[in-house]
Amino acid sequence: MKLLSTNTCFVPTDLASVTRSQDEVSPELGGMTEPQLQKIWKSVEGAYKTGNYPFISFCLRRQGKVLLNRSLGYASGNSTQGLSPAAKIGAPDTPVCLFSASKMVTAMLIHMLDEQGEINLLDPISYYIPEYAAYGKRRTTIFHLLSHRGGIPKIDGEVTPELLFDKNEILNRLYAAKPISVSGSRLAYHAVTAGYILGELIERVTGQDLRTFLHETIEKPMNMPYFNYGLKPEYREQVALNYPTGLHPRLGTDHYLNHVLGGGLQLAVDVTNDTRFMDTICPAGNIYTSAEQASRFSEMLLSGGQYNGQRIMSSRTVFRATLPTSVTSLDRTLLAPMRYALGPMLGSNPVGLFGPQTGQAFGHIGFSNILCWADPQRDISVAFLTTGKSVIGTHLPALGNVLYQISKQCPRIPKQSRRSLFGSDQAENEWVQTI
Repeated sequence: MKLLSTNTCFVPTDLASVTRSQDEVSPELGGMTEPQLQKIWKSVEGAYKTGNYPFISFCLRRQGKVLLNRSLGYASGNSTQGLSPAAKIGAPDTPVCLFSASKMVTAMLIHMLDEQGEINLLDPISYYIPEYAAYGKRRTTIFHLLSHRGGIPKIDGEVTPELLFDKNEILNRLYAAKPISVSGSRLAYHAVTAGYILGELIERVTGQDLRTFLHETIEKPMNMPYFNYGLKPEYREQVALNYPTGLHPRLGTDHYLNHVLGGGLQLAVDVTNDTRFMDTICPAGNIYTSAEQASRFSEMLLSGGQYNGQRIMSSRTVFRATLPTSVTSLDRTLLAPMRYALGPMLGSNPVGLFGPQTGQAFGHIGFSNILCWADPQRDISVAFLTTGKSVIGTHLPALGNVLYQISKQCPRIPKQSRRSLFGSDQAENEWVQTI
């Protein structure tokens, strides 16, 4: 990458030549108008025109209907070095790595085990993984890890691609880790660490491989052919590759990413494009899926744990998983004010991660500029997936406009006219009172 450059990719003059759509319904079926949807889509095109995103995949559901399901750009072959002759245009069903947006899926698997009575969220991790009790972690609970208060925000030692391909080595490091703070006392985003421990807990309790457990509980019943950790070999020719973009990554960006992840921008890109990462399981960061399937998952949660009339989890489980664990607080890893539930990140008023006036929204972001969320007030479930790993860049105003347009063009629905979320009006009222 060039040091004194915006580090952007090729953007074709004719966006229609790299735009694809699939299975959209009339906007009226979702209580919207064509001009409203066009304003949202124009904002997505505006983000693409910045050149920070080789590929964007976007899906918007409202009132359960797929109103926008489109992609823009190249799944591979378009980088800051230019457009390759072998560049491949992506499609709405192109698999994309969710990065940290995978965390919410892993968290919901934990909540499902709690629903089944297999675990208790207030139990210490060491009840299920005795090795984890070492070096002062005996009292660390499942609740602490879900809420990013477990005291182990980073993996000790150098983080290399080879390490991220070796789950057992990572687990051994985490068992031997000394917490940097007393469990429960300090909010500090656990970028990858908590995911590995929660994934191991699921495997020990269920006796199943984590990938198999996700397949049986969510991927298969929701008819999603690839919504899992890693990516099956038959889909790898279609996968969207990630590329580093943005301003001065080696100066400010890598320093920040080392603080958060233990590795720089190039590491994150190289790892997710490697087939060895697609072979392994990284519970906090390597679900590969499409924007439509990511939106489908959020829609299931928004519908109180149901999808197409099939019960995936109880409405009570969704309600409990999305309750705020605290007021907005400074996250000592992300160095930003954050608001968390037990797994999901939460929106805020007057403005938050998912746009303005999104105090009831819940979902998760992924590195970088990947956003998956649901907003009960607007009855929307959204997935905005990108492959340009730009932290600081010319894309930021355009990304803000995408979130603004979604919030503005998808008006909040009067409570008396909304779908009954979380299973009952009483449960929803309790949830709203926590905002």
